[in-house]
Amino acid sequence: MNVTVLIPAYNEIKTIREIIQRVKETGRTSEILVVDDGSTDGTREILKELTEHGEIRSIFHEKNGGKGAALRTGIQNATGDVIIIQDADLEY
Repeated sequence: MNVTVLIPAYNEIKTIREIIQRVKETGRTSEILVVDDGSTDGTREILKELTEHGEIRSIFHEKNGGKGAALRTGIQNATGDVIIIQDADLEY
């Protein structure tokens, strides 16, 4: 069974690297998909770097549409049989 961890993100520069590392450490994901919802604080640049290194997949919204919009985009683009949603701010 393939598992996609979907991480909606908006201005999460302080926590984005840590949450991605924590998800990777579980060893149970087939795909980490981060949907950046128009971040302006440098989060996008971090995600581009991690995507270029093949650590994650990223999708970028040009403007903020809210968490629901980021989730819809992620669900439509996920490749896993199961999708788990993980907040980028370490809340869940």
